Amino acid sequence: MSQPPSQPPQPPGGSGTPQDPQQGQQPPQQPPVPPAPPSTPPPAQPGYGYPQGGQPGYGYPQGQQPVADNPYAQQQPGPYGRPAAPGTPPPPPGQGPYGYPQQPQYPGAPAPGPGGQGGGPGNFFKGKPAVIIGAALAAVLVIGGGVWFATSGDDDPKKPVAKEKKGDDGKPTGSGDETAGSRDGGEDDLNAGRKDGEAKVWMAKNDQDTPRNGAELMDIWTVGDNVIQAGYKEVTAYGASDGAKKWSVKLPHQVCDTPPRPSPEGKVVVAYKDSDSQDKSKCNQLQMIDLNSGEKGWQKKSETGGLFDSTVTLDLEMAGENVMVARSQTGSAYRLSDGKEQYTLKKDQGCFPSSFAADGDILLGVDSCLTTPDKNEQLKGIDPKSGKVKWRYRTPKGYEVQKVYSVKPLVVSLTNRDKKTWNIVAFKDNGKVRSQLDGGKDSFQPRCGMSILEKELQSCVGMVASDDLFFMATEEKKSGDFDRSNEIVAFDLNSGKPKWRGKTDEPRSLLPLSMDDSGNLVAYVEPTFEKAGQTVQFGPGGGKPKVLLQHPQSAASMENTMVGMGRMAYADGRFYATPSRLMGKDGEEEPRMLSFGE
Repeated sequence: MSQPPSQPPQPPGGSGTPQDPQQGQQPPQQPPVPPAPPSTPPPAQPGYGYPQGGQPGYGYPQGQQPVADNPYAQQQPGPYGRPAAPGTPPPPPGQGPYGYPQQPQYPGAPAPGPGGQGGGPGNFFKGKPAVIIGAALAAVLVIGGGVWFATSGDDDPKKPVAKEKKGDDGKPTGSGDETAGSRDGGEDDLNAGRKDGEAKVWMAKNDQDTPRNGAELMDIWTVGDNVIQAGYKEVTAYGASDGAKKWSVKLPHQVCDTPPRPSPEGKVVVAYKDSDSQDKSKCNQLQMIDLNSGEKGWQKKSETGGLFDSTVTLDLEMAGENVMVARSQTGSAYRLSDGKEQYTLKKDQGCFPSSFAADGDILLGVDSCLTTPDKNEQLKGIDPKSGKVKWRYRTPKGYEVQKVYSVKPLVVSLTNRDKKTWNIVAFKDNGKVRSQLDGGKDSFQPRCGMSILEKELQSCVGMVASDDLFFMATEEKKSGDFDRSNEIVAFDLNSGKPKWRGKTDEPRSLLPLSMDDSGNLVAYVEPTFEKAGQTVQFGPGGGKPKVLLQHPQSAASMENTMVGMGRMAYADGRFYATPSRLMGKDGEEEPRMLSFGE
């Protein structure tokens, strides 16, 4: 589609001035939803952005009933997830199956709305698109009765080898032949009864003695023939084909952050705490690991840059030949090969670095400008090698960069907590606005990980982009007595308009996973209480999905408990799922990873 004109005509009210809604316009009506499950109590001293006094967390599309001067205001969504099957005992209060803490108030997650009413956070599309105004230039274009804000940026910114068991000397542990907990054979074999045409399944179990309050499971990485994940005090590799434990790297203390993806060479840097203290530990220890072999590389401490530059948490991103480490007010780049510091990003135009997002050689930075009069944020394109700023985009007054759904191409969500609005914007490579998504009457419900003290920009699943399309799932609706269903919408990134919609033949819930090399969308069909899940493929133009993997019915119960709030990934013909946390149940080897494939 053609681009809108760079200088469209401006309606009355001035450049970039939002127009008042029509008199008498009624807010969109939302269906009632069931009440949310009990939530776990917050920490005694929650950090910045933690839900305070019942308010949603930092960066969350904050929901209230629409108000007269803002028809785009968001209602808080209803509780996400499936109702319990008949005869299924409820989990203990505050705890879901296999480590899913029931905490509805986190960035991108559903939360109960006022009076039990709610809709998906995707109500940001209701009525006219929300305001997107840049600091340098704003031009207004009326499209289909809505107001579209084109914005310019600032163009002139001043195969793995299993090793013998060797302990903590930098070598991995693990014999290389330890089988997964649910391969062929054994009392809990999930392949027993598998029918023709159904995919094989394996399940790995946790063998660490975790604390009573559990430990978070981190990002899923696939390198060579292994799938790798950090959890508690270990980074563990499993054979992708059978789930056999290949190696594990033990760390002195609990892992506190990992990057979303490793370097192209298969190396990562993980952060772990400096002690086991629950109250006084800091997330300031860095360890490089070669995921091809499971061997440790350099190790160093991330130093703070000042009084308010905290390392209570870190945010890590692999960018080019460096790893970016975001603290509370600065960000440093360390060379991946030897850990040598390359540069440190500090205060820029009144804003402090707060987080980064990266993919390959593309590095983005988000600066917090909440102490400035506009109380907004700054999105920047950065040269990962030198740290020089290539472009800047200053969000409108009161708007924050909530999440980065895609780095290549760049698609982000913006949130205004005071106006209780949020929206999704696509950018060009030079930082200029490409489009603002227009979802019409649909509601959408992103699934994003929980982050209390730090802003994890790339913590969402179910948001996928190709060069010209962006895919997200609509809010789930009730289907039958216990199940839910939805659709996937493909948006044209040049126009912001929906291009096609996809769904299954029977009512089922879908979640975008990734793009394959042929431009097809790979999606996950979630299990129901009667049917196992599927991994399917939509062609570039949509249409009926093709089943890539029919997950076995024999594993449907385990699949139901594993997916939802945890991690998911699809790579090289295999689907992986893990819970969000290890719950530290004494005397139990709880499931920690489930995989389907041929």
